[in-house]
Amino acid sequence: MSAQQSQLREAVEDFAEHARLVLGRSEATVRGYRSDLLDLADHVPTFRDFTLPALRGWLAVAVSEGKARATLARRTASLKSFSRWALRNGHLDSDVAARLVTPKVNRPLPEVLGMDKASEFVGNAASRDETEFLRDSAMLELLYATGVRVAELTGMDIKDLDLTRHTVRVRGKGDKERVVPFGRAAADALEQWLRTGRPELAGDTPALFVGVRGSRIDPRQVRRVVEKAGQVTGHDVSPHGLRHTAATHLLEGGA
Repeated sequence: MSAQQSQLREAVEDFAEHARLVLGRSEATVRGYRSDLLDLADHVPTFRDFTLPALRGWLAVAVSEGKARATLARRTASLKSFSRWALRNGHLDSDVAARLVTPKVNRPLPEVLGMDKASEFVGNAASRDETEFLRDSAMLELLYATGVRVAELTGMDIKDLDLTRHTVRVRGKGDKERVVPFGRAAADALEQWLRTGRPELAGDTPALFVGVRGSRIDPRQVRRVVEKAGQVTGHDVSPHGLRHTAATHLLEGGA
């Protein structure tokens, strides 16, 4: 293997670590990135070969092999993310994959929990530690009450919260801000977390939710909290499914 070939494969490993540690991608997503990009490296062995025709050729091979549209969409997404990262880190002179079009995938909507099941779900944080239980309960209640994304939840600071008006300022994609209301159940859980739980964990951070080391909580940890609550209650619900449930219930309530 030449030095240039090794450089591309090493960059794939660096990108996988970046996706895991900086972007907070799930282990499954990181494995998908790594698998796709190492397969790409067998067809496009060096950054010098990293051209738009070569990338399209690699995707064309997947089409000829009868790969599903979901696989093609995932591979294209992996390429586009890696290309942006490679440009920022000096491996490429331009974002080569920016012109690739991601195939649309018709995915079924996630299961929506009924009101009773949703209440049961958010009320069953699985942590046995009292402090973590208060935090996890507050996170689940706020996720369900507002329908925010996990990344938006972990980005919240204490100053974003208004317990008097029952609102929270949310920074979404593109740093766009919006103010989202929440109900009494979430307010009660947040008050308990701020009064009793957070002082036990928080270090010198403005973050609303913190991990056991006192710093801002990681998105992966929030996803694990949701998954564990699902295991306790017997509901197979992802953070996206909980968000979809929240949106559905808000619409049913006349929002």
